[in-house]
Amino acid sequence: MGIPSKTLLNPLSILSVFLIISGSLSASTIAADYTTLVYKGCSKQTFPITDGLYTQSLSALFDSLLSQSTKTRFFKTQSGNGGQTSFSGLFQCRGDLSNGDCSNCVRKLPEMADSLCRKAISARIQLYGCYIMYEISGFPQISGVELLYKSCGGSQVQGSGFEQRRDTAFSSLESGVVSGNGFYATSYESVFVLAQCEGDLGSSDCGDCVKTSVQRAQVECGSSVSAQIYLHKCFLSYAYYPNGVNRKSSSGGSGQNTGKTIAIVVGGAAGVGFGVICLMFARSLMKKRDGKY
Repeated sequence: MGIPSKTLLNPLSILSVFLIISGSLSASTIAADYTTLVYKGCSKQTFPITDGLYTQSLSALFDSLLSQSTKTRFFKTQSGNGGQTSFSGLFQCRGDLSNGDCSNCVRKLPEMADSLCRKAISARIQLYGCYIMYEISGFPQISGVELLYKSCGGSQVQGSGFEQRRDTAFSSLESGVVSGNGFYATSYESVFVLAQCEGDLGSSDCGDCVKTSVQRAQVECGSSVSAQIYLHKCFLSYAYYPNGVNRKSSSGGSGQNTGKTIAIVVGGAAGVGFGVICLMFARSLMKKRDGKY
């Protein structure tokens, strides 16, 4: 069943996913900062620094991914001739980013991967707006619903009715992400939700993945005011604003700025503590409602 139209946000009306990290940031800074690191996952195994074939193959992979970042929000390829030094990899941008923002986001990733993961034979670097993942040929595969990263908002929603509203939004999200080609954002009674699947995931598998992320959010985050659930093949985020979104400032109260975070990715990872992710109305939409557009 769909959500009442008066509370439904089309994915194209989502301006950005906003972040608050341990304090206040200006709304304009947060809106543009889709290149902020969410988490990194680096394998413990590394390739020999003295063997230039690995470096050349990984560099060729990055070049191939970057060349496509101005044309599409998802691209998957491999480098090398299929031997031991070959790498496969992909990038994906959030579904509401423009091609230009997608490219700007992706161009940050190779350097970050090199800096954060050194010579790891497998790595994933997740930013707010995009991520890159690569692995050497023959690297062990993990389940598509393997948990990579979780963040539950530190504050708990008081009073009754929240979980019903949240679950109603989740229900629409589960169906919407399938019909929306793997990306969907919506809201219901001040609960903002967003989900995205890996670009080559089939509709059925995408729906199953998001359903699993919903279940994890419900069980592991309970009545948290917000949550982020990143699985191997999809991710989910939600945030609850009972008093509405403050248009002048997205900093909110400090009580909601501390999240409980974990990261588990391909053999070793480090989480980045962060707070509430806020799905805002597009500025153009707000101007129309205010009669300013």
